[in-house]
Amino acid sequence: MDRLLAYTDSYFFRLKNFWESPTNHRLISSILVFTFVISVGLSILVIQDWVQLGAFTARFKNPFFAVEVAFTLLLIAELFSLIIVLPKSVAKSVGKQFELLSLIFLRNGFKEFSHIGNDFLWMDIKSEVIGMLTYASGALAIFAIMGFTYTIQKHIKVTDIEKDQAKFVSMKRLLALLLLIAFIAIGVADSWALLTERVYHHSFHLFYSVLIFSDIIIVLIALRYTLNYYKIFRYSSFVLATILIRISLSAEEHYNVGIGVASALFVLLLTVSYNYFLRDVPTRKLEKDH
Repeated sequence: MDRLLAYTDSYFFRLKNFWESPTNHRLISSILVFTFVISVGLSILVIQDWVQLGAFTARFKNPFFAVEVAFTLLLIAELFSLIIVLPKSVAKSVGKQFELLSLIFLRNGFKEFSHIGNDFLWMDIKSEVIGMLTYASGALAIFAIMGFTYTIQKHIKVTDIEKDQAKFVSMKRLLALLLLIAFIAIGVADSWALLTERVYHHSFHLFYSVLIFSDIIIVLIALRYTLNYYKIFRYSSFVLATILIRISLSAEEHYNVGIGVASALFVLLLTVSYNYFLRDVPTRKLEKDH
């Protein structure tokens, strides 16, 4: 087991260094810009009836569909970042999940805008505008709530034994690599559906379902090193927050935003409560990453 963890640690660090490198950041930015420009160009060609894109012709009839395409790719990149963050801290991982949820809400707002068309007649666009405002408000609320949460958030090691702590983190790195395999499998399945069925499923909800199981595994692994009630309650509560996010992604419009914001408030209240019970813990035990 130790040899496997050493191997996965090495591979994970190489992956992490590449993903966080300035070169990769420039590459991602270039891909997003290129995709956006190409999508806008295709929209112009479709609107002018110079090309036909089969099942996607209707979507590209609206030039603002290019924004949805670019944001979808951005979300995919953020999902990869979530995998990289997982071993650093469970709290940071959950925070990243809420960041993704806020971006998904923004993407949904742009998606509503892409349905408006070019007439901008109030009676025709009223429902879309209400949808845009709902998603925008939900995204802003989560942004603000997580900002407050990050400000007051404290972290403490799962165990004071350095060897056990290192092994716990290594196990989370192994779990992150397994999540990466699931991420690639989901991406391949979505790409295959796009090519064969001409439909892109945006399987963010499926990936969050996988995250639920990974969070539960982290809680169970943590039991090897501590039975402290407050730590186990905190980890278990993070699992519940992930489940609420997953429900939010499947809920109807307006309900999904309400559930997402409520789950972010739940994490904020959890953080406040956890910090209160940490007030007597010596400062030397507090760590930024665990």
